[in-house]
Amino acid sequence: MLVIFIMGILNLYSATHAHTSVRMQGLYQSQLVWFVIANLTAFFISLFPPKSLFRFSYWIYAANVFLLVLVLVMGQKGMGAQRWLVIGGFRLQPSELMKISVALALARYYAKNSPEKELYLKNLIVPFLITIIPTVLIVLQPDLGTGLLLILIFLVITFYKRLRWKTIGALALIAILSGTAMYKFGLKEYQRKRIVTFLDPQADAKGSGYNAIQSQIAIGSGRLMGKGFKKSSQASLNYLPENHTDFVFSIFNEEHGFFGSVVLISLYIILMMRFIWLSGSVLRFYDSVLAIGLMSIFFWHTLINMCMVMGLMPIVGLPLPFMSYGGSSILTFGICIGMATSLSNSRNLF
Repeated sequence: MLVIFIMGILNLYSATHAHTSVRMQGLYQSQLVWFVIANLTAFFISLFPPKSLFRFSYWIYAANVFLLVLVLVMGQKGMGAQRWLVIGGFRLQPSELMKISVALALARYYAKNSPEKELYLKNLIVPFLITIIPTVLIVLQPDLGTGLLLILIFLVITFYKRLRWKTIGALALIAILSGTAMYKFGLKEYQRKRIVTFLDPQADAKGSGYNAIQSQIAIGSGRLMGKGFKKSSQASLNYLPENHTDFVFSIFNEEHGFFGSVVLISLYIILMMRFIWLSGSVLRFYDSVLAIGLMSIFFWHTLINMCMVMGLMPIVGLPLPFMSYGGSSILTFGICIGMATSLSNSRNLF
């Protein structure tokens, strides 16, 4: 985590140092403050035994759902979405924390309800409701990317729990039908346009396809070893918007090339492999399921962010863990690390 963050803070400084806005130039300082807060929070959470996490799982979930409702009622708007709560100058994005809350609630439910049995479709009704309620609230903000991420976390945890082959087939059929219905009736025009743009960015090169094209230019121009630190033309000339959040990986590729990207991806793989190792070494089923749930948060963020900036997936607003700027996301990933440390510490307690 620390090595990835150091690479991320240097990349953030490089992406914003030439910006004309003083606020943008100081983003790396704000990111450092949030990282300290995230680490202190992680240390505090690591002191709690997993039994406490188990006991308060549903309460944490319920509190987070309440915060999502508050966002829709009195949340702050920004960039066409209403996603933040502002309390005394402090901005919080509850949808970020909801990823952990869903993992906690699902882990508790599966641990309490026949943990050794394979699941039928009827056994997924309650877990699906646990997932779909916050998903709908988040999509209404609107934030389709985070909403879909909750569904993906649900699928990873559920597959880990063990499914019957008939249940897997039924889920696949439901996913195809619901995906088709969502595209035709549930998505807004700009969201459908993102999917069309993903298939052919050149069709609207100066409009909806602009970010995707500029991102691929940045990645390609990095070649094998990159242009070097603070030498990204896409960042310094501001050709690539949101290069401090959604597109940090593009700037990293431009400056450090294929070699640097392989190093970064390897660090993410090591981090996720540690979560998988942890899930197999803990003593309780709840701890094992929670470890996989936390791993899935890192996995989907990393995979989707990297794929979208390379043009392999439609562009959605998901941050790259410990690389993208954002206080709520840094805090969320820090909490995940704190919980993992708590699970790891419990292995030596009898």
